[in-house]
Amino acid sequence: MKILSGMRPTGKLHLGHYFGVIKNWLELQDKYDCKFFIADWHALTNKYKETEHLKENIRQMMIDWLACGIDPEKATLFVQSGVKQHAELALLFSMITPKSWLELNPSYKDLKFNLYYQYLKDFLAGKQIKIILTPPPEPFDEALEKATGKQRSKIFEEYLREAFHRAFYNQKGIDFKWLKEVLLKFGIQKKIVEEVIKNLEEGDVGKDIDTLGFLAYPVLQAADILIYKADAVPVGEDQLPHIELTREIARRFNNLYESIFPEPKALLTEEAKLPGIDGRKMSKSYNNAIYLSDNKETVEKKVLEMKTDPQRVRKTDPGNPEVCIVFDYHKIFTDKETRKDIDIKCRKAEIGCVECKKILAENLNKFLEPIRERRKEIESNIEKYEKVFIDGTFLARGIAEDTMREVRKAMKLWEL
Repeated sequence: MKILSGMRPTGKLHLGHYFGVIKNWLELQDKYDCKFFIADWHALTNKYKETEHLKENIRQMMIDWLACGIDPEKATLFVQSGVKQHAELALLFSMITPKSWLELNPSYKDLKFNLYYQYLKDFLAGKQIKIILTPPPEPFDEALEKATGKQRSKIFEEYLREAFHRAFYNQKGIDFKWLKEVLLKFGIQKKIVEEVIKNLEEGDVGKDIDTLGFLAYPVLQAADILIYKADAVPVGEDQLPHIELTREIARRFNNLYESIFPEPKALLTEEAKLPGIDGRKMSKSYNNAIYLSDNKETVEKKVLEMKTDPQRVRKTDPGNPEVCIVFDYHKIFTDKETRKDIDIKCRKAEIGCVECKKILAENLNKFLEPIRERRKEIESNIEKYEKVFIDGTFLARGIAEDTMREVRKAMKLWEL
């Protein structure tokens, strides 16, 4: 079975990347014909202004892959932009892909939603608004009126997100009129409401993804997959719509011209639930990630900063490991017996959070140490290891060109 998968070069890899992608690749490379590529063109879809670190990010990704055990003897490793045939096939696919297929892509809509909503939330937080909520806006209840302090802020954020979701996901784009009415019912000053609505309507929010490149990136993704006639693509559930679109494009091409492309299936991967140190999704942009290259001291510092059970204010308070980020990490990095002991002692307030974190930091560093050592070796011989990707890129280019000859012939295109 032919497997294809890629990652965008956004910098050094963190634990979220390892358990979300790399761990699965390590298993796949032992079983199948795998091609893994650095998707540098995809990195430009919403970061086209930020190319000054792109080459270094590519180099760091090369180092991290090899340090984790991705093996060029078992898989073909290459850089997307080194295989120009990807772009040629994406262009030809764009000729036959209906625009509606792209506009209905859930990932496209969801990213726009997150950009606009984050701006709205940050704007209101910056104004230090006082929530009155009289009367509560439908369909919300009176919980917000009764809440106080942090609980009030949390409930308000839930209501705000629901309100924005209702305003955003409709056939006409954002319903600014309805959103304005709801914000006023929250008790936010009219002047502030009018300012934020105007900024959302006329400002630069979301402009970085209002480009042809971002709208059409699923077409490029389809070209990435189909040019190697991949049978399967390892993805998480959120990527299923992209694989289905790839299948649709393959089907449409085969019906219009010749049956060249297989319809790849999604190879669902089980992702470990490993949040960032603040409880949110682990991300470089949130500054909450533990990187594979972090040294021992940095790991210890980040672990000590992790949020724990919010109800456990004092060491003498019993804790609940199931709502603690630190225990989420223990489930992966700590052996079963020690983990069971921590669980019991935490619930009885027989172990403090600092002691619990120190155990985690020690185990986490044991896991990372071989990767760090391997990174040092690769960095000291970087030209030797970069050649691995150069060779892989030439190999991928030959396979891609074979496919493109078939495509050009099927489409009756002129060739030299």
